[in-house]
Amino acid sequence: MHGIVAVAVDALIFIALAWMLWRLLGRSIPIAVIPIIIGLVLAATGWLPASLGVPSLIGDKIGWIGVLLLAFTAGLETRHFAHVGAPAGMPVASPSSVFRFVACAALALLLPFVVGAVTAYHYFAVLPNWATPNGDRTLGAVAIGLCIAVSALPVLIGIVRELGPLHRPLTQVAVRIAVIDDAVLWIGLAVLLLVAGGDASLAGGTALHLLALAVPVAMVALGEASRRSSFVPPNWAIWLALPLYLIAGSWASSHLGLHALLGAYFAGAMLPPAWTRTLPVERMGKFALLGLAPLFFGHSGLKIDGDALGWASLQASLALLAVSVAAKLAAVLICPPASNLSRRETLAIGALLQCKGLMEIVAATILRDKGLLSEHAFAALVTLAVLSTLLTGPFFRVMLGRRSERTQSGSQPV
Repeated sequence: MHGIVAVAVDALIFIALAWMLWRLLGRSIPIAVIPIIIGLVLAATGWLPASLGVPSLIGDKIGWIGVLLLAFTAGLETRHFAHVGAPAGMPVASPSSVFRFVACAALALLLPFVVGAVTAYHYFAVLPNWATPNGDRTLGAVAIGLCIAVSALPVLIGIVRELGPLHRPLTQVAVRIAVIDDAVLWIGLAVLLLVAGGDASLAGGTALHLLALAVPVAMVALGEASRRSSFVPPNWAIWLALPLYLIAGSWASSHLGLHALLGAYFAGAMLPPAWTRTLPVERMGKFALLGLAPLFFGHSGLKIDGDALGWASLQASLALLAVSVAAKLAAVLICPPASNLSRRETLAIGALLQCKGLMEIVAATILRDKGLLSEHAFAALVTLAVLSTLLTGPFFRVMLGRRSERTQSGSQPV
């Protein structure tokens, strides 16, 4: 089929159809997961005729641009929250409350990671077709552990907005924890990729490698200089800097043997916070999420080996979901983010943090591309991301229970 027609069919299936289903379902399902579900169904059933030319090459490129922009805006969100104040009426945080909050964020990431990695090493790694393609069982277990530990910042922000202002004191706490965990996740991915194959990148010492190393250094230096001088360029200059940061960050991480998505995220995270105050970060993320990235996620679901989507894969996904949810809830119960939260409120925050969303799929895609996840493991993790995201809103309401309307107005979590 002609390329233009193929990309039109591609867009109709994964953008238009996904949007219509989202509206028909009353927006009860996060739109982020609908293209993935469509792709998974088409891959499992074989209903999509090959003559349609889907997935199209142009659609692949559009979707890739979309997910790069999505990762970039996820990085921007971390800078955006750097200057967003606490909710109205919240008292100034004491050093002890800040320590408790940071400790909660650390445990909410560390406990699921350790439990997920150990479980993957001793159980999932020995399942049929789950062996790590690069042959390193330990690195494969660490890769699964990272995916288990994810809290999906962009999708979580969208879910929080849908929950409305009544729950804002609690949901803001969850978002601020997710900001910390999201940044640590990307750093962990970078370290894992360096350990798995960074010798071919950093040891080369060519001029391009040195230039790639200089790019993030220059970004950090520019941000620090802007902060110290309180310099904020005009809006047109900031808009001009955005694609330059995105392209430079993606190029640098690719040439360092990592993944372009890592560079896109860190490029957004390294933009000076003062520069993001005038940016419509939410609208940029929504444009990427609704108009471009569905092609990437739909193709990710479509390209999964249909043989990997059987009953065994679903069982593995449910087991991973149980491990992920239990570890997140245990982490926040062991170390609540604030001392004045009730048990139900703490569990409600844990329910939000177990959301995997797009970030797990992005992370799993990076790890699969680098040979750290098999196709069966990738299929199970994508299914896990879909299930956990679908459960987040209802799970939050169940955890909070009938106390929500009585306690939200009086809760002042730090």
